[in-house]
Amino acid sequence: MKSGRRATRKPNSRPRATKHGQPARPGKARLIKGRGGHKPIEEGTHLGSGVRKLSAGAKKSPAATSAPSKKPGASTKPAKPCGNAADTEVSTVSFVSLGCPKNLVDSEKMLGLLAQDGILPVSYSGDGFDGADAVVVNTCGFLEASKDESLGVIHEAIREKERGNVKRVVVAGCLVQRHRAKMLEWAPGIDAMVGVFDRDKIVEAVRGVAPARERADTGAPKYWIAANALTAAKDRGVKTVGLTVQGKDGKGIGYFEDDSARLRLTPRHYAYLRISEGCNQNCAFCTIPSIRGKMRSKGVDRIAAESRELVNDGAFELLLIGQDTTSFGDDIGAGLAASARNVTRPHDMGGLPALLARLSDTLDELGSQGWLRLMYAYPSNFSEPIIDAFAALSTRRGSHLLPYIDMPLQHASDRVLSLMRRHVTREQQGGVIRRLRERVPDMTVRTTFISGFPGETEDDHKQLLEFVGEMRFDAVGVFEYSREDGTVAGTMENDPALAVPGEVKARRRNEVMELQQKIAFERQRALASKFDENNPESTGQRVDVLIDESTRTQGRKTSGVSTGGGLYMGRTRAQAPQIDSVTYVQSREKLSPGELVPCVIVASDGYDLVARPVADLERRVGLKILK
Repeated sequence: MKSGRRATRKPNSRPRATKHGQPARPGKARLIKGRGGHKPIEEGTHLGSGVRKLSAGAKKSPAATSAPSKKPGASTKPAKPCGNAADTEVSTVSFVSLGCPKNLVDSEKMLGLLAQDGILPVSYSGDGFDGADAVVVNTCGFLEASKDESLGVIHEAIREKERGNVKRVVVAGCLVQRHRAKMLEWAPGIDAMVGVFDRDKIVEAVRGVAPARERADTGAPKYWIAANALTAAKDRGVKTVGLTVQGKDGKGIGYFEDDSARLRLTPRHYAYLRISEGCNQNCAFCTIPSIRGKMRSKGVDRIAAESRELVNDGAFELLLIGQDTTSFGDDIGAGLAASARNVTRPHDMGGLPALLARLSDTLDELGSQGWLRLMYAYPSNFSEPIIDAFAALSTRRGSHLLPYIDMPLQHASDRVLSLMRRHVTREQQGGVIRRLRERVPDMTVRTTFISGFPGETEDDHKQLLEFVGEMRFDAVGVFEYSREDGTVAGTMENDPALAVPGEVKARRRNEVMELQQKIAFERQRALASKFDENNPESTGQRVDVLIDESTRTQGRKTSGVSTGGGLYMGRTRAQAPQIDSVTYVQSREKLSPGELVPCVIVASDGYDLVARPVADLERRVGLKILK
């Protein structure tokens, strides 16, 4: 398996390619590219409820398994083979997942469906597709750089097919949905294409089954690309009378797809939990609504059931994702209640507060001490009731909701925010952050900004620097604006009077990152300074560290602190996987991924922290034996 990392990302998407705007750490997930290169799939990798476990390191065809059950109203006609017989002889697949966590969840679901159908995943070795019969590339298509990366992998797979090493090349995801008419021009040799609303057709695409609506030009690749969610729902027999995909009217079709029974690509101890898809915001730079449509929320009961499945499978940390998690429920009539300001229990507020409360209750019922981490919050909708609920749930005894929020702000100049169509001001953004910090002890705020947006002036840039210095964020990513066709900002960039030169974009980005680096380094040094190696038992900041992996190196002896041991990489509650800094743990005892270890911060290393288990620092005083 392979996971892609782009140099740039869609601005208000969570950028897995950066850590505080710096190059990301290589991915740590099983099945995808690991810190030590591409790893084989491990025995016992999560295949979701109802999907049998298997080892994908072997290249043998697994025993046949039953295909996923049909949705109500779906066609029950037998699949129609297309092409020659060799096209249907697919027993192994190499899956390349590119893009953000939402795309990763799509990949996990498609892999689960393939595994249910008896198609065995094999790992991507770096030198080829390891003898797989078929290659699936789940693409990202938000930015030009991500399009180029996706096409690079597709071309690699096609070359392998031309050499006779691969039978089929299937392309899925955002690039297909956005540029369906151009895909064959860019990459002749694709055998099938699957859009973002049709991932449940991946088995047919990989096996070489013709779509129900086959085109006359039978030599062309087969494709499943619904125009929108409503069309996809109708094709699956879902009742759509009176329902819409408008995003805010309370009559939406909602997220009708199924995210359960995924073959997870993350380590077992953390998982992404999608609560919605699409977005209503229509920011000037964003292509999301044109690719994935307006916002569609998943039902609360289904989200709770999925959280149970993930926790029962070993997930300790659930990362809640969506393009705009703050607006959860607005499209299906389950948004923030009009009476939310007059109630105190988050359960009674509706919308995001009620969902967070339900998930917290679910973890309690399961006896889990796990974490809930909120990602992709939108500032203009983060109202006072949501702040009240977040504070109540994150500070209660035995809280699951972490005092952490990922809230892309994009800029701090009111003029640029208006040009971006963000519907928020600098003061409103600062007010949300200040109130959260006032209400929630040790609140961690992560954000992203765009430098060089069309029309941005030096004064606008200066305001952004002032804001970053004032707010002292815990983590920041900064992107140079990238023009995208079909967006308002893309048209603005065509105007020489508004376009910011590339060298100016780079300088401004670097200036923001240099300021944030200074802030981050100072914060980490301050945490480390609380530790006195001469008094290790009663000094230092105590934190719980969730172990992600072993570095496979031995820790160095540190005077007064350690006697060597293993070195592990983990995260505190203030650090999200893949995008934030990490905490290195030097331990005498062997530690395992997913283990929550009480530690003391003993040092810092730039953005990162260094910790020791509390148990290693406790002095064991022996009693003198009296004779």
